[in-house]
Amino acid sequence: MALISTKGIYGLSALCVIKDNTSGFPLQKREIAIRANIPENYLDILMSKLKKAGIVKSIRGVNGGYVLAQELSTIKVIDVLLILEDDLKVLSAHFEHPVLEPFFEDAKIKIHDVFNFPLTELIEYKKDVLNFTI
Repeated sequence: MALISTKGIYGLSALCVIKDNTSGFPLQKREIAIRANIPENYLDILMSKLKKAGIVKSIRGVNGGYVLAQELSTIKVIDVLLILEDDLKVLSAHFEHPVLEPFFEDAKIKIHDVFNFPLTELIEYKKDVLNFTI
């Protein structure tokens, strides 16, 4: 029962790398793969889905690469996960039970609510990590 697979985790990681790019140039696939520690061929699949959904766009040419296609504040974590995972599952099997079926449906809705925030809020987690002291 995988709630979020490597597709979702790698996709969010790649978007964070693109978001952190301050060079002013699109970020090449190879550089994204290195910085996010994602196999390059797997990144191709993820970026293709994100491009098709309008989250990123690719720029061709010598200085080409990937950039965000939308403002960071408009990209929600749940949308990225649903694009890459197709669905967030609580259970991998379907069953009918008068109590458990509505319970798990409710849990699925709550999980969607948990991830319904823009990528800009991930920056807050980064600040927390950078400000951590022992």
